[in-house]
Amino acid sequence: MLLFSLIIAAAACGYRFSPGGDWIDSRLQTVFVDNMVNTTNEPFIEIYLRNGFEDQFRKSSRFRLASKDTADTILQGTILSLNTPPVAYDRNDKATEGRAVLTVNLLFEERDNKKKIWATSNFSGNETYKIDQANPNATSVSKTAALQKLSNDMAEKAFRNLMSGF
Repeated sequence: MLLFSLIIAAAACGYRFSPGGDWIDSRLQTVFVDNMVNTTNEPFIEIYLRNGFEDQFRKSSRFRLASKDTADTILQGTILSLNTPPVAYDRNDKATEGRAVLTVNLLFEERDNKKKIWATSNFSGNETYKIDQANPNATSVSKTAALQKLSNDMAEKAFRNLMSGF
């Protein structure tokens, strides 16, 4: 009984996790996900990341996607770096696995007055992929799939942070 009382008391301490974006001004209802600035040499990574964020906003009931001219808010991002070092080798010291490490800056702001709502710097994630020394095409396909998954995973994590106010 004492344990139950402690659990109830802790739950009622006033702290509330708000993953639904309740902390964001309720008059802000629409969002435009802007093109991501890609400072890397990797083609299409900015498209993968933007698509990942658009998917997150589509799944959410808190915001609706809108055009840049009509949205209440804008999500902007800059892809700072993408590194793809090998992380596993065979017995002949040939790479067999790579890791894509993506780092971005993100800014969520009101469109009209540019008031910052949420931002994060040097937000990063990683995803591994297979390297096939005998088949460069297979490696390319594996790397592309990893970059798409990484972009979606990072968009999901950043979206949760945004909606929670973290």
